[in-house]
Amino acid sequence: MGYYLLVKRIQKKLITVLILAISSGLLVVLGNFPVHANSNVHPLPATLSQWRDSTNSGDYFDQVKPVKVGYLIWSLFPVKVKIEIPTGLNEAETHTWMNKVAQAVQEWSVYLPLKIVEQAESADITIWRKSPPMKPMVNGELPRARSALTTYELYNNNNKNNNNIISHRFTILLSPSQTSEYVLAAARHELGHALGIWGHSPLQTDALYFSQVRNSPPISVRDVNTLKRVYQQPTALGWTG
Repeated sequence: MGYYLLVKRIQKKLITVLILAISSGLLVVLGNFPVHANSNVHPLPATLSQWRDSTNSGDYFDQVKPVKVGYLIWSLFPVKVKIEIPTGLNEAETHTWMNKVAQAVQEWSVYLPLKIVEQAESADITIWRKSPPMKPMVNGELPRARSALTTYELYNNNNKNNNNIISHRFTILLSPSQTSEYVLAAARHELGHALGIWGHSPLQTDALYFSQVRNSPPISVRDVNTLKRVYQQPTALGWTG
């Protein structure tokens, strides 16, 4: 029955601080967090340190935007992912949906250490089958539905030495209107954002392409090259504020 058998309960609380829409690349800041001067570069995790591109495929790092605390980099591994049980589905449909999402987690775990967890309280990334809020009206255009949405929250996390470490956590919403063939693609795309690629690729052959396509691509060499460059950048996350 896959991961479905491991999951037993639903987390209710969502905190939206920043929105990135898969359909348009719209970036809207909805919250405030102080800028901290302590911004440094974390050591690369072994999975990215060992990554080599023999094809010289390049990247789209210039499309990735830092935020107030720098780049959205994880420094403690494995990154813990919670897949919430969807509602409104029968057992077979639930099994299929959760296994598609779990597959996306497994695909990215080749490049960054990830772990699916049962307890929502310990999760760094939480994934829900829920309708994202409509895109806001722009220049008189009617609001449009989103197929997926990734948001994050910044917070201070006291460690064992009582140091305030600047931390973050993500929430991913995958629309219930997605057909099963696109659930994997949407989860793959949104996890790319949650792992640090806070932007979109201009090429349809990349998983982080800015729009959904008929033949969804797997994680590309360019996706991984971009991820590696992100993790070579400074950030205030993971450091004392």
